[in-house]
Amino acid sequence: MFVRKCILTNSGTGGHAVATNLDIDLELIDKAIRLGGKKTKKAVVNEALEEYIRRREQMKVFELFGKIEVDPDYDYKDQRGRK
Repeated sequence: MFVRKCILTNSGTGGHAVATNLDIDLELIDKAIRLGGKKTKKAVVNEALEEYIRRREQMKVFELFGKIEVDPDYDYKDQRGRK
C-alpha cells in the first residue's frame, strides 16, 4: 500500500507559532479534515495537539484516584455560604 506523505510548514503569526517541517501521513490528515470539519492542515494539527494535551492532563488526574484522603464529614454545601 502506497502512503502519501506531506511536509507541513507552519509559519503562523498568532501565539507562539514557529516554522516547523513535519513528515505526516497525508491520508491521516485528509481523514482528520473530513471527520473534524476543519478547512486546513494547520487547524487539524493544532486541534490534534490540543486534544492530545487535554487527554494526557486527564490521565494525570486519574492517577490520583485512590491516593487522596477524603474527609467523610466534609460538607461542601456549607462552603457555599447559603443565607
